[in-house]
Amino acid sequence: MELSRLRAFATVVQSGSFTRAAEVLRTQKARVSRQVGELEAELGVRLLDRTTRSLRLTEIGRDFFERTLGILGAVEDAEGAARANQAIPQGVLRLTMPMEFGLIAGFGWVRELLQTHPQLSIEVDSSSRIVDLVHEGFDLAVRIGPLADSRLAARRLGELHYGLYASPGYLRAHGTPATPDELDGHALIDFAPAGRPAPFTLVRGADTWTRSGPGARLRVDSRYAQRDALLAGLGIGQCMALIAEDAVRAGRLVPVLPGWSRPPVPVHAVFPSYRFLAPKVRAFIEHAQAHFPTTTPGDAAIAHNAF
Repeated sequence: MELSRLRAFATVVQSGSFTRAAEVLRTQKARVSRQVGELEAELGVRLLDRTTRSLRLTEIGRDFFERTLGILGAVEDAEGAARANQAIPQGVLRLTMPMEFGLIAGFGWVRELLQTHPQLSIEVDSSSRIVDLVHEGFDLAVRIGPLADSRLAARRLGELHYGLYASPGYLRAHGTPATPDELDGHALIDFAPAGRPAPFTLVRGADTWTRSGPGARLRVDSRYAQRDALLAGLGIGQCMALIAEDAVRAGRLVPVLPGWSRPPVPVHAVFPSYRFLAPKVRAFIEHAQAHFPTTTPGDAAIAHNAF
């Protein structure tokens, strides 16, 4: 069984079409189609159902595709071991991450990597959808929160911290809550991606409090929009410390109920579970781990009090 046929088949599945696969492989569409046809003939099964408008794996094709990735991964592993002394990050790194995390840290990592590794190119997808790394041909994703896909390998990059904040003007007008239960008497501003509010559970040591009172006065699907609403004095919100810290330092936001906070949220890099980690993927992960921002609500409060 020729590796070139396996690569052609895997690339067609990952890219979604013979035309795009030919572009990735830098060859002709007819050659890719022929290689996949020869592979099917060799196996005596149909791997892909083709129509003029769509392309999808058969049941046998799906199982064979997963096994093909393992074979190609093993070959890449062997090739990588042979190039161990020349493991320079190079080629195109296809990366996906949420837009707001990119603005907070990820896009900065991309710029720094490009400055450090002249042979590396990076393509960034910053849509909010969950990308299928294997079938869409991505090398790496930055995922926030618990991981659900066990087929993927993962490396922990760090964690995000959250705190409660409000503007000084809002607190002067409405008072400062002394306990979590008093939040029910205040206007609250929720982060609610896709209309689903983020968890509103606070912890302090062994103590836990979960909001059960009335709904928020304002719900937004952007952390930056939430911060701006807090700055405008519209209420109290559970905001990411990294986004709130500049406003706290300037005295425009004040930490509320210091000591109480949402449990930290993990951030991972996930990638197809090949045994060999390509130098370009390893470079991104190691850079992200070394430069992950570490601001906590306590840091911001200390900075504010220092003024």
